[in-house]
Amino acid sequence: MGNSKKTYYISVGDGLITELSTVSPWNFKIEATDEEIIQLRHYFDQVYSSDWKGFYRAQLPFIEYHYDSENDEVDNANKRIYEMLYDLGDEQTREHIRTQRLMAKIDEQE
Repeated sequence: MGNSKKTYYISVGDGLITELSTVSPWNFKIEATDEEIIQLRHYFDQVYSSDWKGFYRAQLPFIEYHYDSENDEVDNANKRIYEMLYDLGDEQTREHIRTQRLMAKIDEQE
């Protein structure tokens, strides 16, 4: 794996990471190394796994949101995703994350 950066297009809702801007709709453009993309993929996988655990836990309505560790896992993974996107993103990506207060909104849920 190299340390050279390549351009990637990210769709957060789908957990999509691609080098081709025309394959699928995307939200953010970043420049990342192979290692950084592996880490980002790991965070997306954490969200996916925690979402499924949360789905099964949701069948127990007596557990409130703020006592639900699966929701905490999703919040933490999403925060790490947006931090990486901010650090690796182009100016338009950073501006969108700043103006939409995406990381702050995750912090408010914790």
